[in-house]
Amino acid sequence: LRALAQAWIVLIVLAALAWFVTVQQARQIGVGPGTMGMALPAFLLMWVVMMAAMMFPSVAPVAITWVRSIRANERGGRLAFRIGTFVSGYLIAWTAFGVVAFLALLGTERLVEIAPEVAKWLAVGVFAAAGIYQLTPMKRACLRHCRAPIMQLLHYANYKGRLRDLRVGVHHGVYCVGCCWGLMAVLVAVGVMNVAAMAALAAVIFLEKLWRRGEPFSTVVGVVFLLLALAIPFAPGLAPALHQQAPRPATQAPAEGM
Repeated sequence: LRALAQAWIVLIVLAALAWFVTVQQARQIGVGPGTMGMALPAFLLMWVVMMAAMMFPSVAPVAITWVRSIRANERGGRLAFRIGTFVSGYLIAWTAFGVVAFLALLGTERLVEIAPEVAKWLAVGVFAAAGIYQLTPMKRACLRHCRAPIMQLLHYANYKGRLRDLRVGVHHGVYCVGCCWGLMAVLVAVGVMNVAAMAALAAVIFLEKLWRRGEPFSTVVGVVFLLLALAIPFAPGLAPALHQQAPRPATQAPAEGM
């Protein structure tokens, strides 16, 4: 039990630190379209910190379950190293998705500059795609893996070699990406550094994976996204990263002699 408690505490502390760093970054960068001028290495560093903040609370039970499967043979520093390797593999999967997100954000940033009216309809498409995916069998399959991974973890016991824990982390991370990519796509429309949106999505992910009614809740989230897609043409401010504010008219200079 002590080892399990330590694993839980470490992941929650890391998530809290990642949230602190993310909030500080957001204050410096602000909410804007696309990558906000970041190059790929800087973006991926920011992305990994964001994923640690948003995902570690919901992945903690899986990491702890994995601890249960290995703790009989490991103690102390060796156990911590293996958990760290598992988490590193998990983040590798999300880093790969971060490259895809970076390319998508580059495209949307350009679109906002040259065709803001089209960008509004892209926001509709983003929310619609996220909502539809929430209702698909693939989403349900990935979510069930994340909610009840014990059978898959038993399969992982057959993995051999020094990279065993890394492979387990990557494999579980791929399922997590499959479960949550639609939710993360929403950041394209609302802003990748939108802290309020990140917190809301992190709460959705946590409830989907850990609440006993997580699966029907996932369906409700999909319906909400579809309703937002319908609302965006009338309220484009719902997608601030793909909505270019109209410039304010310049104040007329006072006439000379007044």
